[in-house]
Amino acid sequence: MNDKNELITVTVEQMRKSDAYTIEHFVPGRELMYRAAYGVYQAYDGWKGKRIAIMAGGGNNGGDGYALAGILMKEGIGSVLYKVSDKMSEDGRYYHDIAKDLGVDITDYEAGTDLSSFDVIVDCILGTGFRGEVRGRAADAIRAVNSSGAFVISVDINSGMNGDTGEAELAVRSDLTVSIGYYKQGLFRGQASDYIGALTNVDIGIVLI
Repeated sequence: MNDKNELITVTVEQMRKSDAYTIEHFVPGRELMYRAAYGVYQAYDGWKGKRIAIMAGGGNNGGDGYALAGILMKEGIGSVLYKVSDKMSEDGRYYHDIAKDLGVDITDYEAGTDLSSFDVIVDCILGTGFRGEVRGRAADAIRAVNSSGAFVISVDINSGMNGDTGEAELAVRSDLTVSIGYYKQGLFRGQASDYIGALTNVDIGIVLI
């Protein structure tokens, strides 16, 4: 993990406010979501020739997954996109529809699904706003990711981890976590080092306030 003394870290609330401010004054949310997904694509150089699964939740973190699936498909790289929630954010639905039109294999995640046939799994299940105990399909999906044996990439934060404290009762264990915008404080606190392998950040043009 990177040396936190060299980094700017923010609270989840500061990130939320900065994100909203940037969207209101400078960059549409849809563009920020694309930048986030493209940043994740660039952060890993092992996509080609791999069997890839993307686990998408119902918020904007899931939207990053839909956008990433479309980017990969445009690069000639297929993936299976598992919907871990029936909900979608407005921008997430926009990129879901693009991915679907491009021919991405999109399917509902069902409890007990075996993910061991995948080489790479992208975790976009729960974002930095998550608090409390993971339940239902999300909990089952996290366990399936952790037992898959795949190379795991978590987008923004490891699903199930508290973005301020780094604590988790159940969270994805990643080989690479790609923070979006700015590093969240929880990525360096609590149990974070137990769950995160390598850690990097993608600058998508968010104005910090």
